[in-house]
Amino acid sequence: MDRGSERDTAPGRGVGDTAAGRIPLAVVVVDRAGLVSHWSSGARRLFGVRREDAVGHPAADLLPVSGALPEAYDGYEGYDAAGPDLEASLGGHTGYATAGRARLCPPRQASADERLDVLWWAYPLVGPDPSRLLVLAADATRLRDERGYDDETAERISPGFARHTELPASEELARRLPDILPNMGPGLSARIVAQILELGYPILEFSQYDRVPVTPYWGVPRRPGRTRAEAVVPQQRTVAAVVPAGAEQDLEYAAVRERLEFLNEVSSRIGSSLDLGETIREVTSAAVPRFADFAGTHLRAAVLAGEGFPDGPPDASTVMFRVWVEHNDEPGRWDDTVPVGEAFAFPEHTPFYKCMVTGEPVLVPRVTDELSERISGEFEKRDLRPLIGGRSLLIVPLKARNVVLGFMVLMRRPDRPQFDDMDRTTGAELAARAGLVLDNARMYTYQENVADTLQDSMLPQVAPRMAGCDIATRYLPGTRLGRIGGDWFDTIKLSGSRTALVVGDVMGHGLNSAAMMGQLRTAVQTMAAMETPPAQLLRNLDDLARRLGDNYLATCLYAVYDPIRGELTLANAGHIPPVLVRAEDGSSELLDLPTGAPIGVGGVPFEATRVPVAPGDRLVLCTDGLVEVRGCDIGEGLAALCESAAHPAASMDDACDTIIRALNTRGGRKDDVALLMARLNGIPGDHVAEWRFDADPREVGRARRLVRERLLDWGLPHPVETAELLVSEVVTNAVRHAGGDRIALRVVRTDALLFEVTDEEPALPALLAAGPYDESGRGLRVVSRLAREWGASASGHRKTVWFEQALHIP
Repeated sequence: MDRGSERDTAPGRGVGDTAAGRIPLAVVVVDRAGLVSHWSSGARRLFGVRREDAVGHPAADLLPVSGALPEAYDGYEGYDAAGPDLEASLGGHTGYATAGRARLCPPRQASADERLDVLWWAYPLVGPDPSRLLVLAADATRLRDERGYDDETAERISPGFARHTELPASEELARRLPDILPNMGPGLSARIVAQILELGYPILEFSQYDRVPVTPYWGVPRRPGRTRAEAVVPQQRTVAAVVPAGAEQDLEYAAVRERLEFLNEVSSRIGSSLDLGETIREVTSAAVPRFADFAGTHLRAAVLAGEGFPDGPPDASTVMFRVWVEHNDEPGRWDDTVPVGEAFAFPEHTPFYKCMVTGEPVLVPRVTDELSERISGEFEKRDLRPLIGGRSLLIVPLKARNVVLGFMVLMRRPDRPQFDDMDRTTGAELAARAGLVLDNARMYTYQENVADTLQDSMLPQVAPRMAGCDIATRYLPGTRLGRIGGDWFDTIKLSGSRTALVVGDVMGHGLNSAAMMGQLRTAVQTMAAMETPPAQLLRNLDDLARRLGDNYLATCLYAVYDPIRGELTLANAGHIPPVLVRAEDGSSELLDLPTGAPIGVGGVPFEATRVPVAPGDRLVLCTDGLVEVRGCDIGEGLAALCESAAHPAASMDDACDTIIRALNTRGGRKDDVALLMARLNGIPGDHVAEWRFDADPREVGRARRLVRERLLDWGLPHPVETAELLVSEVVTNAVRHAGGDRIALRVVRTDALLFEVTDEEPALPALLAAGPYDESGRGLRVVSRLAREWGASASGHRKTVWFEQALHIP
């Protein structure tokens, strides 16, 4: 049975209810090229063109306007020139909903006498989809003959929707109904969607119940003399029928309700994300095409950067960024005139500046040629006249907590109604809601930036090369709100070309954990510089944590790499074990270390373990966030860590990325991750020279000579003179102040020259303020001035003074 011939009652109504009826609709979708992309069976029946002959062909050829209306309609003032309106809509010359009556002569009609008398509605489609226009049409003759409506009433019908299986992407169409039919608020749209799902085909339904606006009078152009239309909606059915306007107060009430529905709809669409960029796009797009044809959003630099609240009111020096532009003109038309991302200060004698500094909306009902010329003249090398000339202009401030964050420029084309006082109120309310949403996104961005800055400041800037080893690190913030955690890693330069490798994890998350991490990391650095052995360092750290408070709990793994001896010394405080990848055969293993208790527990001893390593071996340390996933055995994560760590890689960074990719794809990770990898290259024996001297002043000359000879043997003549001078100063100090009989000198060649002088006096040397006539106290000042780095450390009953020198003197 043809659904178009079904009985004229809606489900749930009695047969005798003649207040409502249905007429089939033709449904046509036109793409941005003006070609038909959808042609319903109703269109086939109405126009006599098969779908395969319609899809892909120009819509203007399939729906040609034949010219004047029948003589009986020539005198009706509401639809004069209705035919060209349809042509304009099909040609993409209107960006708003249009409706009218026309006589069409489709290709299949035999003669002019068989021209169709149709009612039509055209609705622009917005969004990235290629579809541009939804055209609905109904047979006006059938409406008049079968339903008994006179011409004036028939011409005031507007379409209702029911779902049709041929409608393109029916669910998507239902979801976007408020965008497709901009006159409908969310309540009416919801009822229409319900009918779409229930009836399954497009209809034209009309009744005589409550009245609501069909199209917003402020969004669709009105022809002179035309009465504003209202829709009549039954109390329990989805219907859209048009009847003549009621009393003036009804129209005012309808207009106010339409605006409230628009604002409520906008409020539900914006603010779906706390991402500042996404929020800006949502706010700008909300105004087009329903409220305006052009919308451009400008924000102050501090807002866009996610910084703190802007200081003071804006002025002529305030830089504004154009952050987004939305319009319904052809794509790319205004890209050169108003490019997104442009930053500039608005001239004082412009309506934009007035809105910015007063914080109040600025309304220009129509931008005259004179005003267009004057505004455009304020902008150097920028002709704004084609954009603003003849248009209606409304500029609304974007404010939060009474501070102007920016403003939005709204414009309507000349063929739409000009902005009026009610539009100014509506635009100001739209901007107020948008300002709050933007401020929320700004504060979130600001807090994220603060969190990232804090986290970055607490993590070290690790050098990629240390003495005898290469380093690579990764840090991934947790997915919990706040992005601040207590995981950390560190590398610390020690005497004797050794390097301390540290990774730790404070239990908990957020600012408190980050603060605890900062304290513990600083303590580790301090104790490492004092040459504290690994096990003793963890014991001291545990004592410190218990003194700081009961809530200080952390795990920590501390390792010292000696590249000359080829040895690792490790101590563990409740941390997951490290992975050692052997260069000889590519195998990997979890090092079996005494686990120990977490830092802060107290009363548990810590033990150090020595592990021999070969050049090229790799040590991998990480926090449990990388290997532990809720609901899974941590052993699975450790096995995956071993497997991925052994994977060959071209570089250390690639090796870290391989581990992250292998383990970070496991679902459920919420904790932050710290990863530290060290390739243990060692230092060849022929790059190390060691000598021992008696505590005799005559040995200073021998030390200078030996250093000179060794540097020349290594092919390093440039640093010889400076090296002789500095070695002479440091060895002289050891001879004068050493408590024992023996002094050791070691020179190590890596990326720099390292000189170490060790004696049996544990007291560390100090820089002295030597006067112009003092005969001593200048040695360390010379070292401090000429060496690249220098320092001193004590271990047991000995101390070591060291300094570094570049291989090549510039």
